[in-house]
Amino acid sequence: MNRERVRTYLKVRKYSYSKVIIRRIGILWLACCLYAAVSFAQQTAPIPDAATLLKLVAEHQREMDKTRENYTWRESMVTQMLDKHGQITKTESEVVDVFFVNTHEIRRLVKKDGKDLTPDEQKKEQDRVMKEIAKAEKTPPGEFLNKNVVSVTQVLSMMKASHPRREMVDGRSDIVFDFTGDPHAKTHGIAEDASKKMSGTLWVDEKNMQVRRLVARFDDNFHLGFGLFSVGKGSNFTFDQKLVNNELWLPVGAQAHVVAHAFGLISYRANVTITDSNYQRFHVQAEQTPKASVVQ
Repeated sequence: MNRERVRTYLKVRKYSYSKVIIRRIGILWLACCLYAAVSFAQQTAPIPDAATLLKLVAEHQREMDKTRENYTWRESMVTQMLDKHGQITKTESEVVDVFFVNTHEIRRLVKKDGKDLTPDEQKKEQDRVMKEIAKAEKTPPGEFLNKNVVSVTQVLSMMKASHPRREMVDGRSDIVFDFTGDPHAKTHGIAEDASKKMSGTLWVDEKNMQVRRLVARFDDNFHLGFGLFSVGKGSNFTFDQKLVNNELWLPVGAQAHVVAHAFGLISYRANVTITDSNYQRFHVQAEQTPKASVVQ
């Protein structure tokens, strides 16, 4: 091949490469435009008013409460006791398996302070769990298995929401709003009473209308036991969920800082960290008991 033919060949190849590059740039530009258009449409779509939004989220959360009965996961909790200077004085830990019966949460202790339960402790825990299961089977969905424990669904019913706005989180559109406890909400136990003393911020996944994150704090002391004991103002917690198997939003973890008072004096300070993992799905015909088999 002579020099002239080589020059011509290289010009043709260069022109071909240029066309490919231009074509790819055009496709990329078009994709970016489409993504921007979708994002703009999401960002400019009207946001429901806070009351309507809260009602939608509560309805979706109740539906998820039914679906999560097909799942189990492992939860670890680390509690650090603090002195008045914020220094750690003691650390305790627990690992539990979480599952649901008749929409009610059941927790089975697996480890305590990093150690497996002894055979005697396992038997006692198994007996306790079976009693909880029997109680859950007799308690209709939506009623209270334990009035001192509050769920996300119950917290939603205690809220008055305001200032809805949008944020992008992990590439998904979230509707964010502030909330305060509704002083007129009807309560059914200590945990719900405490929820009325809270305020904070809630993140809701716009596509699935599910709670992604909840950040709350106590705005006032919450008194218990004829006012002799109280959870202190400034106690706070954060709760996170994520989409599992593109089917269900389940807990990822939580953090809490608790200040408690007894007889007017601070007697308890603690930081609590909860981590959820190892989500597994029950076989369709499996019964949700501690011995039920699960599949990843």
